[in-house]
Amino acid sequence: MTDAIATLEALLADRYSCRAYKPEAVPREIIDRILTAAQRTASWCNSQPWEVTITSGEATKRFRDALYPVAASGAPSTGDFEFPREYRGVYLDRRRESGFQLYNTLGIARGDKAAYAEQALQNFNFFGAPHVAIITSDEALGVYGAVDCGGYVNNFMLAAQALGVATVPQAALAFHSAVVRKHFDMSDDRRVVCGISFGYADSEHKVNSYRTSRAQLGDVATFVE
Repeated sequence: MTDAIATLEALLADRYSCRAYKPEAVPREIIDRILTAAQRTASWCNSQPWEVTITSGEATKRFRDALYPVAASGAPSTGDFEFPREYRGVYLDRRRESGFQLYNTLGIARGDKAAYAEQALQNFNFFGAPHVAIITSDEALGVYGAVDCGGYVNNFMLAAQALGVATVPQAALAFHSAVVRKHFDMSDDRRVVCGISFGYADSEHKVNSYRTSRAQLGDVATFVE
């Protein structure tokens, strides 16, 4: 058991949101193994609400060509789930810290809103990743279906990390869910939770050189005896 927790701790410590990728594709057998591992995710009543649409090669390019112009146009969001109303207190502090780490690494000056916006649009270029996984849930399951999908996303990323595949989870890809549904010909009862862009990390790119911090246990855990 000591070896097992050490392996999990190492995977959690090493995983990061990769924002620059090499162009080569991940072999299908590796993707299948990631999916097989993630399929063991626990879910309410074992409903397993996630469905996963994965693009490769030209399919990734076609998806980018459909989604990027919509995002770049400033079209209003059509997200299926309510986005955060606001970030307050410590949550705002953590968000700002993460954002400034990204901007500082890329040499973007603080307050340069045009550069901020341009960097945000890189979400819709999938940061150059050769693959995208779109995670959807059943409409009738509401927020709890989305919560189960969150567990799936985490396990997908840990399985990928174990196989040397880099990932970045992207709520941004759910901003224009109507476009996503239309592009992939999904039924109206599928709700887009998020996307995961993935591939092999470009470890030489400076954007992959920083790591975000984590709160201490005392900041998040309350023990009652």
